[in-house]
Amino acid sequence: MDREDESVLLRVPRQVSFLQRLEPKPQVTEFMVKSTIISHYAFTAVSCTMINRMSEAKEAVFQMQIPAAAFISNFTMIVGGRAHYGEVKGKEEKQRSAKRNGSKTPGSANRGNEVENFQIAVSIPGKNRAIFLLTYEELLQRRLGMYEHTISVRPQQLVGKLLVEVNIQENSGITHLEIPPLRKGKRSGSGRLIDNMSPPMSTTVKQTKNSAQIIFNPNIVHQAKIAQNGILGNFVVRYDVNRELGAGDIQILHGYFVHYFAPKDLPPVPKNVVFVIDTSASMLGTKIKQTKNALFTILRDLRPEDHFNIVSFSNRIKVWQKERLVAVTPNNIRDAKKYIHLMSPSGGTNINEAIQTGAKLLRDYLTDSERSQNGVSLIIFLTDGQPTVGETQPFKIVSNTKNAIQEQFCLFSIGIGNDVDYRLLNRMALENCGTMRRILEDTDASVLLKGFYDEIGTPLLSDVHIDYAEGSVEYVTQNMFTNYFNGSEIVIAGKLSNSTPSMLHVQVTANTNNKNLMLEKDVAVGDTAANGMGNTSKNGDRIDSIHEEDYVERLWGYLTIKELLKTRLKSDNSKERKNLTEQAQNLSLTYNFLTPVTSMEVKRPEIQLSEPRDSSISASEEAYRENSQSLQRPPKQTESAIKKQEKKTIIVTKTSADGDPHFVVDFPLSKIAVCFNIDGEPGDILRLVSDHKNSGVTVNGQLIGAPAPPNGHKKQRTYFSSITVVVNRPHRAYIQITPHKIVLDSVDRLVLPCDKTASVESHGLAISVTARSSITLTIQGSISFVILVHQYKNPAPYQKDHLGFYISNSKGLSSNSHGLLGSFQNQTAQLTTSPAQSITTMLKVKDRLVPVVRKQRKIYNGRQKVDCWFAKNNAAKLIDGMYQDYLVSHLFDTGTGSEMMNEL
Repeated sequence: MDREDESVLLRVPRQVSFLQRLEPKPQVTEFMVKSTIISHYAFTAVSCTMINRMSEAKEAVFQMQIPAAAFISNFTMIVGGRAHYGEVKGKEEKQRSAKRNGSKTPGSANRGNEVENFQIAVSIPGKNRAIFLLTYEELLQRRLGMYEHTISVRPQQLVGKLLVEVNIQENSGITHLEIPPLRKGKRSGSGRLIDNMSPPMSTTVKQTKNSAQIIFNPNIVHQAKIAQNGILGNFVVRYDVNRELGAGDIQILHGYFVHYFAPKDLPPVPKNVVFVIDTSASMLGTKIKQTKNALFTILRDLRPEDHFNIVSFSNRIKVWQKERLVAVTPNNIRDAKKYIHLMSPSGGTNINEAIQTGAKLLRDYLTDSERSQNGVSLIIFLTDGQPTVGETQPFKIVSNTKNAIQEQFCLFSIGIGNDVDYRLLNRMALENCGTMRRILEDTDASVLLKGFYDEIGTPLLSDVHIDYAEGSVEYVTQNMFTNYFNGSEIVIAGKLSNSTPSMLHVQVTANTNNKNLMLEKDVAVGDTAANGMGNTSKNGDRIDSIHEEDYVERLWGYLTIKELLKTRLKSDNSKERKNLTEQAQNLSLTYNFLTPVTSMEVKRPEIQLSEPRDSSISASEEAYRENSQSLQRPPKQTESAIKKQEKKTIIVTKTSADGDPHFVVDFPLSKIAVCFNIDGEPGDILRLVSDHKNSGVTVNGQLIGAPAPPNGHKKQRTYFSSITVVVNRPHRAYIQITPHKIVLDSVDRLVLPCDKTASVESHGLAISVTARSSITLTIQGSISFVILVHQYKNPAPYQKDHLGFYISNSKGLSSNSHGLLGSFQNQTAQLTTSPAQSITTMLKVKDRLVPVVRKQRKIYNGRQKVDCWFAKNNAAKLIDGMYQDYLVSHLFDTGTGSEMMNEL
C-alpha cells in the first residue's frame, strides 16, 4: 500500500463524498459475496445492505447479475426489521408461456445471454435499513481446460464495506489457479484474456494442495480508482484440478454419486467441418469484419488430417468447393482465406437452404466408404438474424435440419447481436447433439468466435458410453455422448439403488482416432466425497451449510432439471412436454430452485421474530458468515431484553446425552436414574428419539471424534457435533443444530446463530436461544428438548465444540417411542440382586436383568450432579438389541425408508 492510500484509507474522496450527498437515494453500506465451490459445484451467497438516511421513505433497487446457468435457491429481504421471504412456487401454464418480467418480482432478463439480471425494488422507511440476501447454485463448466467462476461486483455505488470471498475445495487437488483483472462490460463465450493476468488490487490468495481461498476486499479508495460509479466489473476465478487417463473421478455421498470424466493425453480425432456463414445485408460493417478475422484464425488452427468447406448464405447460397470437403493444405487454406476476404454482405437470410446445403456436403462426404469412421463431423453455423427468405417457419426449419443431419453429425450454432431467434438456434443445436452460443452486440465477436471454436476444435473421443453395473444405480443423468472435446468435461450424476454392492463398477467405452477405447474402475460405496470436505471462512469459522453438506444430491437435482428442460424444449408432443414440465417443476420445488418452470413470490413470513429495535438493525457480517445459504437473521434485541433472557434458569432434567457421550435416563415412576456410555465411531449417527409414526418427532445425533486426554484409558473421545429434529405435525419441519447455528426448514427457512439470544414461534414450534448457552425446542407445547452448547475459546486438541441433548418434557411422546433415550420415557425399572451373586446389583427392565454399579454423573456443564446406576458395555441388555441397531444412514432419517430424502 502506498503512502497516499495509507493517509486516506477510510476516507471517501472529497468529490465522491460530495456527489453521494447530492443523491437522495438509499446508500449501499455493505456488499458481500461469498462462494463455496465443492468439486466444481458452487454455492454463492450475496448480502447487500442499504440505508435510507432521509426522514421520508425512499425506493431502493437491489440488482445482481448471476450466471444464466445458475439456479437461485433462496432470496430474503429484511426491511425495517421485518423479513420478507422469496417463496418458490410452480408456474401455471399461462405464466410459463408469458415472457419474463423482472420489474415487479425477482426475475431474470433472458436466458439467451450468459448472465441474467436479478432485480427487485422496495421502499425503505425513513432512517432505516434494508438487507437483501440472495443465494444461487451452479455447476461450473470446464472450458479450454479450466473451470471459471464469475462474480458480478456492481453495487452501483462506492461501498464502505465490500468483500468477495471464494473458497474452493477439490479432492483431486488444484493444479492451476489464476485470478485475472476485473472483467469490464458484457462478455460471453470463452475468450481468454491474454494480457495482464495479475489479480485486481486488494486481492489475497491462499492455496493448499486441495483448497484455495481468494479474498477481494477493496477499500473505498481502491474502489474509486477502479470505477467511481460502483460498477467494478466481474471478479473471475479460474482453476483446474489434477486428472489422469482413466475412468474418471467418482464421488459418493449420502446415497448419491457424481462422476467427472475428463481424460487427458489422448491424440486428437480428425474432424470434418463445414462452416455455414451468414452474409446477409445485416452483417455489413463490424459483424462481418469480426467474423472474417475469426475465420482467418480458425483456418490457421486446422490440422493436416482435417477436412473442411465453407458455405456462405444470404438469399442465395454459395459454396466455396462444390460437392466436396477438401484436405487442409497450404494451398487450400490460402484459397479459403481469399474466398472469405471477398465475402460481401447483401440480401436476405435463407437459413433453411443454407443448413440443407451444408448437411448434404457432409452426408455425401461420409457415404464414401474410404472415409475414416472414427472422425468427428460437425457444422458450425453463424447468423445474426431471423429467417426471411425461403422457409421461415421455425418449427419446419428445426424439422428439416434434423431430417437433413440424420444423426450423422452435430450442429453448433452461433447467434450474433440482438435480432436473432435464439430459441430457433438453440433447438437446432440441441436436436443435433450440439450447443448454441450467443454473442452480444457490443462484444468482440472475433475473440468469442475463436474461443467457441477452440472448445470444439479438438475432439478426442467419439461415441462415448458410460455404464454402471446393472441394478446398482438409478435415475442416472445422460450417460451417452456423441463427442468429447479437449478441455471440456463430462459430468454424470445419479442415485445408488438399494441393491448396490460394496463396489460400484464403472465402464467407459469410446472411439479414439484409430482404435476403440475401454476404461474400467471399481469404486468403494461409501461417503468418498466427504473426505476432506468442509471449508473455513476468513475468520476461521466453518462455512458448511445444510445444502453444501448434500452437494452431490443437489448437483444431481441440478443436472436432472437441466436435462428435463432441455428435453422439453426439443419435444413437439404436448403430452410429453406437460409430463416433462411436471417432473422439472417437482424437482425444482424439492430443491427450492427458481427455474423456467417455477416463479418466486416475496411475501411476509408467518414466523414471528422477536421485536426489533428499529434504530439498531445490524447488517452484521456475522449474519452472512454464519451460513452461506441462510435466508435471514433475526434483528438485535435491546440489551435489557437480552440480559433478562440470559438470566432465565434452565429447568434441570436428568434424561440426557452429553459429553463423551454420557447417557442418563430418568425413570420417574421408579424414582431411579440409570446411566450408560456409547462408544461409537466418529461419523456415526445415533437415533436418540424415534416417535415418527405417533407424535411425529424424530431426533438424531451425529458424532465427531477427538483425541483422548493424556494418560486417559480411552484412545479417542466422541461428541455430538450435530443434532437434528424432524417434526411431522402439523407441518413438516427440519431443525439442524450445531454448536454455532440453528437451521430451521419449515414453512419458511431460518438460520439463527448460537451466539445471539433470540426466539421464534411457528405452527406449534418454538425455538428459544440463550446466547452461547442453550437452545430450547418446544413442540406443540407437550414435548420439550434442551440442547446445550459447549464452546471453547482456546480448545485443547482433545476438546471439540459440541452439543448436549436433554429431554425436559416428554408428555407428548407416545408409549411406542423408541431410540436410545426415547425408549425409556414410559418405562419402569426395578433394582434387585443377582440370584447367583447377592453382592451384584441388577436392574430389571422389560424382563431383562442388567448388572449395574452406583455412580455419580455431572450434567449441565458440570453445575448439577446426578446419582445413577451405571450399565456397562454400551448399555448391553439395557437397550433393545445392540447400540449398532440405533445407527441411522443420515441425519434426517426417520426410519421410514426413502420418504424423507424424497421430501428434502
